[in-house]
Amino acid sequence: MEKQIKGLIYDIRGFSVNDGPGIRKTIFLKGCPLRCSWCHNPESFEFSTRKWLRKEQTGSHIFNKMRILGKYYTADEIVEEIITDVPFFEQSSGGVTLSGGDPLAQPDFSYEVLKNCKQLNIHTCVDTSGYGNWQDFHRIATVTDLFLYDLKLADPAQHKKYTGRDNRSILENLMKLRHMNSEIHIRIPLVENITDTPENLDAIKRIITFIPGLKRIDLLPYHTIARRKYHRMNLPYKHENMPEYPLDKAEKIMLNFSSSAEMVTLGG
Repeated sequence: MEKQIKGLIYDIRGFSVNDGPGIRKTIFLKGCPLRCSWCHNPESFEFSTRKWLRKEQTGSHIFNKMRILGKYYTADEIVEEIITDVPFFEQSSGGVTLSGGDPLAQPDFSYEVLKNCKQLNIHTCVDTSGYGNWQDFHRIATVTDLFLYDLKLADPAQHKKYTGRDNRSILENLMKLRHMNSEIHIRIPLVENITDTPENLDAIKRIITFIPGLKRIDLLPYHTIARRKYHRMNLPYKHENMPEYPLDKAEKIMLNFSSSAEMVTLGG
């Protein structure tokens, strides 16, 4: 009997509307090679399960409950979860999105899920940092309709300072990916005085000129929602006192990028 590849998942979210076109089912995989200082999903960092303290309420009683974050699934089990939403996909031109963490950090499992979905004519999308080896990227691209591709910092030293890794493979993979059949949407996090400097944004604009016919750029303003996650996990948070990203600044940046793609959005 053939042994099935298993993947470590920390969340499965239906009726998602910010992770690609239409109504989608988003599968959140654990494990990420980067450690972005502003990351809003710290529960995705590790390639293992962990305990998670969560407040729950029953009537007027509020209590803390410990749960295990992360569960192993086979590719077939995940596809069974996905196909329950096929009627919504068909009505909205939606599909499945693999997110994380980073799906490229579990490449064999991600490939199997995406391949099975493509065989069922389900639109496939991968939300990725772009970090990883090209062999894995190439294989996954053959079964992926759309990549949501992060560009955070153009300067390698700054990228390493704020994410723990330089961006060489990220940029190399992007330049190779543009020659594949997958559509690419660029996502840019807006973190004040880090990713939103004129130098960084201008450099990113130069990079994306090499992507012909770019349809969409999503600007993702920093928010404070993740702060409580770090507290629950007893993790230090470097931006403890950073406020929400100013809307007026985000709108100006959106105008600045308006000629770089067919559509530029705030928040995805």
